[in-house]
Amino acid sequence: MASVYRSEQARAEVRRWCVNRIEGSCLAQARSEVVTSAGITGVVTVGPEPRDGEPSVVLLPGTNMNAALCLPVAEAMGRERRVVVLDLPGQPGLSADRRPRAMRSSWYGKWLTEALERAVPGPVVIVGHSLGGAVALSSDSPQIVGRVLLSSAGIVRLRVPVPLLAATVPWLLRPTVARSTALVRRMAAPGQAYVPDYLGEWMDLVGRCCRTSLAPPPLPSGLLELRRSVPALVVAGQFDPFLPPRDLGPAARRRIGADFSVVEGAGHLLLDESPEAVLVAVREFCAARRTG
Repeated sequence: MASVYRSEQARAEVRRWCVNRIEGSCLAQARSEVVTSAGITGVVTVGPEPRDGEPSVVLLPGTNMNAALCLPVAEAMGRERRVVVLDLPGQPGLSADRRPRAMRSSWYGKWLTEALERAVPGPVVIVGHSLGGAVALSSDSPQIVGRVLLSSAGIVRLRVPVPLLAATVPWLLRPTVARSTALVRRMAAPGQAYVPDYLGEWMDLVGRCCRTSLAPPPLPSGLLELRRSVPALVVAGQFDPFLPPRDLGPAARRRIGADFSVVEGAGHLLLDESPEAVLVAVREFCAARRTG
């Protein structure tokens, strides 16, 4: 099992950043932890108790992301329903720091099934972004009544265009806030005027303190075939450099039988670039998933 952090000091610095960001928000009392076979899992819970038959939303952030980065969209979504954000183990944040070198999909699937049992009573709709989407597909938890997969890994192999690679290499070699911000902008839609300042600050911290993980490969066809039994919506940004709609859309329909939609004018960072479009997609999807 490999740690995501370069040192114990790096781990403490990342954890301090996340805790300070959560405690400095209106969600300071929403943070908790549950114990799974993968170790401690950091949890942020927002919004009212679910009404009869209404699923909770469980948000799984992507690579190098966590609940502390998802606070604005979690708070907005929590005005309508119960929202639970889980930090992925093996990613920088408030969950356990170690991840396996092999068999990651089954490991993450087991983790998610356990985390749902311990953190979220009742039915859930999983909203997974990027790596979080692949993790959402890895679990066969009976609590899952639907999946909304945002720029989701696990369905098709991610692309790494030359301009994005050219921004990634300097960030890996010698991270700075300027280089981190340049990398974030390459993930967003061309000409995207607004990228939150905290994303550049955060990615600088990740570059200095963490061993970033590679993009996950597509999940096995047999596993994806089993996921057809649960309704899914796959959403892509029009200008996503990693997962262009022309690649992700046909694969999502063919491999998991999902509905597919495109967010105009957005890139890969849907939770930051187009939070309102995400809220609408989740609201409409959940309305059809009531079990009562």
